[in-house]
Amino acid sequence: MSHAIYEFPLNEKVRTYLRLEQLFKQLEQGKLASEDWQYINFLDSLFTLLDLLERIDLRNDVLKDIELHEKNLVIWSQHPNIDNDALQNALQKILRLREALKGTKKIGSELKDDRFLSSIRQRFAIPGGTCGFDLPNLHYWLQQPLEAKQQNINSWLQEVIAIQQAMDMTLSFLRERGRFSQVHAEKGFYQGIAEDKNELIRVLSPTDQGYYPILSGNKYRYAIRFTLFTPTPEGSSGVDSAVDFKLASC
Repeated sequence: MSHAIYEFPLNEKVRTYLRLEQLFKQLEQGKLASEDWQYINFLDSLFTLLDLLERIDLRNDVLKDIELHEKNLVIWSQHPNIDNDALQNALQKILRLREALKGTKKIGSELKDDRFLSSIRQRFAIPGGTCGFDLPNLHYWLQQPLEAKQQNINSWLQEVIAIQQAMDMTLSFLRERGRFSQVHAEKGFYQGIAEDKNELIRVLSPTDQGYYPILSGNKYRYAIRFTLFTPTPEGSSGVDSAVDFKLASC
């Protein structure tokens, strides 16, 4: 039986972190690009990332999280069975990230000021706006040697690598806080109470049973309802039978 993990944030900060993580995964594919459409997809994801970074004060939230990770690692170092080498490596990575973030200006500002990127960015918001007659400079760039384009991509990604590494570390710490436990949802419905520290609900559910979970709620209380992937002719899409799944509160 195949399974998938569905993640549901309980606050706006973690919601933003998960969106950034997805964008960074898409951007990583740019390193493997070879076709024009792959480069255009990379640039589209890059501009989406910049739009998101411009709307939020991300650096302060991330620095607070990193400092909290540092305090937790110091506490864990007192545990007699801790892997001290792994802990020290994690601590050094945290310290380097903290210094890198403190030493930068507003995240993404260098990319915003890039002459080529700024000249094509607005057209990406228009459906079909990346045609050759709309952006001849983009299509000139697409004709450049592979090595030159990859050098540009690596340079652009380098501008946001600190925040990408911080996202990876923060979400890794967050996910490791929760352990999956078996849960029974009567008639496909389950309701839970979140603890103060819970920021993320993770649901491990089969993908071959014809249903998927939907979560609603907030940081105090949440509900999970399993929904049929294909609604019935009557229009009801809820699962009427009992559902067993695994749940982790992080």
